[in-house]
Amino acid sequence: MPITNSRLKRVALYVRVSTDEQTTANQEQALRETADNAGWEIVEIYSDHAVSGAKSRDQRPALKQLHKDAVARKFDIVLAWSVDRLGRSVQDLVGFLSELHALKIDLALPQQGLDTTTPAGKAMFQMMGVFAEFERTMIQERVKAGLARARSQGKRLGRPRIDRKT
Repeated sequence: MPITNSRLKRVALYVRVSTDEQTTANQEQALRETADNAGWEIVEIYSDHAVSGAKSRDQRPALKQLHKDAVARKFDIVLAWSVDRLGRSVQDLVGFLSELHALKIDLALPQQGLDTTTPAGKAMFQMMGVFAEFERTMIQERVKAGLARARSQGKRLGRPRIDRKT
């Protein structure tokens, strides 16, 4: 990554998975390696477990805390695995990046080789946000199609009914 400086950079790691069955371990390991290779000091790891990327910052406790700590200037760089770990809404992603840059905090996404300290990196971040949002919409459409197919085949969806007479 091109981000370099003679001063030791303080970095925050952000990891997120959408379901209980998933783990953040792979993301965290890769981000630790990136920080170590760059000579950056990890000051905090923010982890949202079983939280959808479509949820707002207020519904994602670790991301909300990361933002508070950014305002408090606890770190110089945010490292996240990829843009879809940060969110699935272009508006939210662009807003997040703008807030970080207003605080003079950089964002790096090593999985995608993205460094938002450059104009090209900022543009790529926005394009990747568009695709993250598109992917989320496609997932929703596939789920809806699957549910519609199941209903058309007479399958009952949801929890079994409870007999209230007993």
